[in-house]
Order: sequence, then C-alpha cells, then structure tokens
Amino acid sequence: MSSVAPVLPNGFVVVVKRECATCQMVEPVLATLAAGNVALTVYTQDDPTFPSSVSSIHDADLAVSWHHNIDTVPTLIKIENGIEVERTFGWLATDWQRITGIADMGSDLPAMRPGCGSMSVDPDIVDKLRAKFTDSPVIARTVEFSDAEDEFEAMYARGWTDGFPVIPPTRERVLRMLTGTTRHPQDVIAIAPPDLVELTVEKVAINAVMAGCLPEYMPWVIAALEAVCNDQFNMHGVLATTMPVGPVIICNGPGTRAIGMNSGINAFGQGNRANNTIGRAVQLTIRNVGGGRPGEVDRATHGNPGKISFCFAEDEEGSPFTSLATERGVPLGQNAVTVFAGEGPRCV
Repeated sequence: MSSVAPVLPNGFVVVVKRECATCQMVEPVLATLAAGNVALTVYTQDDPTFPSSVSSIHDADLAVSWHHNIDTVPTLIKIENGIEVERTFGWLATDWQRITGIADMGSDLPAMRPGCGSMSVDPDIVDKLRAKFTDSPVIARTVEFSDAEDEFEAMYARGWTDGFPVIPPTRERVLRMLTGTTRHPQDVIAIAPPDLVELTVEKVAINAVMAGCLPEYMPWVIAALEAVCNDQFNMHGVLATTMPVGPVIICNGPGTRAIGMNSGINAFGQGNRANNTIGRAVQLTIRNVGGGRPGEVDRATHGNPGKISFCFAEDEEGSPFTSLATERGVPLGQNAVTVFAGEGPRCV
C-alpha cells in the first residue's frame, strides 16, 4: 500500500491496451515514435506482447496507470526532467503532432478517434486498486472471519446490526465511501452518546457502508450525526426514555434531489435508498460507536419502526409553504438537516 507514484522516464510515455481498437490503430504511430530521436516508453495494461511493433512494459498491477491518473487509453504523455509537461488521450492527430513535434504523424489515420476506458478505472477493480495503492488513513481494526463463517450471520451474532442484514464494511468499501466527503477520516465530528465515544469520519463511513449508503450520502449522514449528538438534541435522553421515539431527520436543499431522496408518495415508507439508508446509518452509528443498544441504554418500552430509519426530504418545489429549513434561518437553496425526536407517523 503506497501512495508513491512510479517515476515515468523522460521522453514520450504511451499507455495502451490490446483490447482497444484505437490503441491498435495507433500502433504504426508508436513504431514511428520509437524510430525517432526522443526516447519512447510504452506501458501495456493487458497483453504483455502488445504492441508487437515496439518493446513495451507490462503494467500488470496497474500501478503506473493508477498513480498517473490514466483514465483513457491510449494516453500520450511528454516527460521532461522527470516532470509531466503535457498529455493527450485517445487519438486526436493535431494533439499528437503538436506534442511529438512530428507534423505529418498519423497522416493516413482518421483525424480523431475516441479512446477506451483505462483498466485502472474499471468499476470491477477500482476499489481494490484504491485500497492497494493508497496510504490509507483508515485505522480501524480489521476483524477476519473464518472460511466456515457466514459473514452476514457473523456480524449479526456480534451485535453489529439492527436486526436486518448489513453490508460487510471491507477496507475497499470504506475507502470508496470516504470519497463522498472532503473531510479527513480521523476528523472527530462529535462525541457519540451514550458512551461518549469520539466519532470520527472513518467510523461514520464504516457504518454508512453497513447501512447500504452510497458515497454521495456521506455529507447528509455526517450532518445528521452532528445534529443528534448535540447537547440540545440530547440523544442520550432519547435513548433512555421509555417513550417510542427516535431521531426524525428532515433534509432540505437541492442536494436532496441530486441524490434522489423521496419527498413525495410513500416518503416515510420503503423503496427509496437514500431515505432509508441515511437514517439507518445514523442509527447504526449510535448503536455501534456510541453503544446505544436496545435493552441496554435504549429503554423504549415498545419502540417503533422509525427507530431503524426515519429520514425524508421536504417537497420544497411542490409546496406552497416556506420550507422548514428556511423558517429556521437557512438561506434558500442551501442544503440543511433538521432533527427532532419523534414517534412513528400517524394518519389523521
């Protein structure tokens, strides 16, 4: 696990893969570059024998592609004194000619041809690459299960769930979740009741993974936790009461629409990922980090289903009334979270 990028040699560097028609198309261009006076280094992502017309280095672990942000192949990079001075991707004849200084380069090729996705951004492996090549600020201990254990049953048996299955918070998934916030993983956002434990962004991300959140939900989960861990909200009191109350989370602002929150039909019910998992992440965090478990500090006599998740967006665009956030002093158009301790909804 290293964040140190492999050094690219001076001259021209080209990253290709055989499984790309544009890379195959520019193979004669690479032969022309190799015959020139400037050093050429070719990295191939998939087939170590490609391209056959020039020697290449197999970027087998994709370290070069990952560290040098290769999103598209082919990518042409010009390196001088160990520093990248220019790059282009795909095939645009005018760019390749300008960067290489060869005016008639690829004159027999189309003027433009889009490239292909780099293997280093393949959704199937990008999380593993992030975990492998990033000096991770994640410091949570790792719990390993035996091959004979069912990970879902094991997490339930350890008391990490709310009764429903949770997503295993692997290092890869936690790092992906952390891409949803600009805050450092070890930033302490609150003191989590009832055990008064420091609640870091990393711990929030772990529980957000378990709840089924997407990375773009992280700012909402963090804001809601900052609110419920505030002395004015008194989360310890909400847990300790025998009343069937829990945090009700109301979200306002354009960000609710950006992440697809439900503010309309069945807004309090099932079916919307953002509504259900943001509230669930808050509750799991209070349970797993703060220690607020039912039957212990949580003394609700009957409880209510909203204690699993009770989170929704306000229909600001369709309502004739001033939004709750605006009434409470939040400027129009700004994202906001409001929390209060409430029971389950009642139809009147």
